[in-house]
Amino acid sequence: MTIDEATALAEAQIEDAKPMMKQVNNEVSEFSSEDYAQAVIDLANNIMFEANEKWSQDRAEHYPQMVEFMEAYTEKEILEDSTKWDEYVVNYNQVRTDYPKPS
Repeated sequence: MTIDEATALAEAQIEDAKPMMKQVNNEVSEFSSEDYAQAVIDLANNIMFEANEKWSQDRAEHYPQMVEFMEAYTEKEILEDSTKWDEYVVNYNQVRTDYPKPS
């Protein structure tokens, strides 16, 4: 996704959400034009992150633990038992499938 695409999407979402209100010093008022412009920038940045970067964070959170890797690898190499290694590989590849890199 490009920044222009994200900005267009953000502008449409902000437009649909109007009127947006803010509270400052217990006084409620509608967003100013500057507030709306900043909201578009903030939302576009969030859309860009979700589209282009979140996959990396999701993978890091869902990959099997390092201790699982070490145990599986050790059993495969030293004990010549690849049971845990095969399971580790399946789990690792499932994370890559569930959280693909954006094209």
